[in-house]
Amino acid sequence: MSAEQRTNSAGKVKLEEQEIGAVLYNVDPIIMKYHYEIDYMHSYAQDSPFFEGLSKGELWGSKCPVCGSTFGTPRGHCMNCGAKTEWMQLPLEAKIHTYTTCYFGSQEFLAETPFTLILVEWPNVDTFFLSRLLGVAPDEVKIGMPVRAKFRRLSQFKPTDVYFVPEES
Repeated sequence: MSAEQRTNSAGKVKLEEQEIGAVLYNVDPIIMKYHYEIDYMHSYAQDSPFFEGLSKGELWGSKCPVCGSTFGTPRGHCMNCGAKTEWMQLPLEAKIHTYTTCYFGSQEFLAETPFTLILVEWPNVDTFFLSRLLGVAPDEVKIGMPVRAKFRRLSQFKPTDVYFVPEES
């Protein structure tokens, strides 16, 4: 018998009630809110060198040794020919290919709204890298603007450990 089950004086099993519950927002259909917490174990597997690089202030992409395609966001296999790729270090200096201003975001970014997302472009790299741009008002962002990668001092081993700022002229 579990700790939540009790036997009463008549020998019947009764489930013990708890003083927890949910907040009901709607009845038809039922919409409710309740707290949920879990420890999550996650592996970056083949992408681990990318996240290790972020913790060291480095950006890593990948290159196909067969067809020469290069990827700003690393790939385990080439999107063009399917060959296994190799790691390559990317420069910290780049430019903005395009951008968008976000006026709503997930919980992680909600306090920062509005914020700017950019597609980062490097010479001789075939794909772009999505990241945040900090230190520039949304109306001052320009396509082609030179930017530089910066990294959180205390790595969380997340894609948000890297962000970009305007390159100082």
